Amino acid sequence: MITQLQLRRDALTESRLVELPMPELAQGEVLLAIDRFALTANNVSYALSGATIGYWGYFPAPEPWGLVPVWGFADVVDSRHPDLPLGERIYGFFPTASHVVLAPDAVGPRGFVDAAPHRSDLPAFYNHYQRTTGEPEAMQGLEDERCLLLPLLGTGYLLYDYLVDNGFFGAEQVLVGSASSKTAIGLLNMLARHPAPRPRVIGLTSPGNMAFVEGLSLCDQVIAYGDIDSLDGAVASAFVDMAGDGAVIGAVHRRFGPQLKLSCAVGATHWDQPRSTGKVEGAPSHDFIFIPAHIAKRDGDLGPGVIQRRTQTETLRMVEELKGSLALRHISGPDAVRVAMSDLVAGRTPPTVGLIASLAEAGEGG
Repeated sequence: MITQLQLRRDALTESRLVELPMPELAQGEVLLAIDRFALTANNVSYALSGATIGYWGYFPAPEPWGLVPVWGFADVVDSRHPDLPLGERIYGFFPTASHVVLAPDAVGPRGFVDAAPHRSDLPAFYNHYQRTTGEPEAMQGLEDERCLLLPLLGTGYLLYDYLVDNGFFGAEQVLVGSASSKTAIGLLNMLARHPAPRPRVIGLTSPGNMAFVEGLSLCDQVIAYGDIDSLDGAVASAFVDMAGDGAVIGAVHRRFGPQLKLSCAVGATHWDQPRSTGKVEGAPSHDFIFIPAHIAKRDGDLGPGVIQRRTQTETLRMVEELKGSLALRHISGPDAVRVAMSDLVAGRTPPTVGLIASLAEAGEGG
């Protein structure tokens, strides 16, 4: 049987476990047993933008339920594709499930694209899968970190590239919201390495996460959300927000007004807080950045695949640097994963903990 953890699309605190029969594969399809995947605030962001960007469409479920996409590793356990044998290890975008059927196309030594018809109109970035069976042992030993950190730190690198590509929008400082999030850490890491002269970097976080963010030593200053008014509102600033908390967005916009050169949303770690578009006189609107669109733009600037290779190089460096700073927690079995997802949605998972989940019970194979 296939086990799925489905969330109610309009009420993320509601979830259910569903069991489905194993499918009969069509010619060219493969069945993957999902071995492990990360659970992070990023998955909550996927759920929140599931309808607007299309994340619910990658792995369809009957409405009002949905399968939240996750990043993880899986093994080919049944194959009707001549170039993907049993036992092949795959990294990529999967559902919160024990198994998934893919329709590989453009199969090469390093990976393939899922060409399932229902994914053809969705953002193509998420349709790419990596074959990892032949990778060096050192890389294979970083599977947990790759599940947890690679997509988030990669997004952080691409946000940095977006800022650099636009000359930091003329800002003298960059404000990073939800600075304890892993995407923010990726951005902060790159900003800290930017050659002088570089913008001043200010991390915004909750009082409970101040010590964690300060301990990263990546910010020139760390400010609690309630202290935004202590900042100099006359400094030209760019605001990159991972939290989506309307009160914080409003506070930044009121403080900086016309000196806010950019205000953009990347995710929504504070999904249960009121939304805001930052409508303050003289300040820009608070707009969502769609990272795959920036990748497409950079593919045109630099050539196909260049920005992805740069992202992977920097992300793997950051994974090595950060792998000792997180306490990895492994969760096995449908009930345990369901509880972990509920804790994540409710904001009860601390930033120092990395969740690696599997819907298979401990000791089960694919």
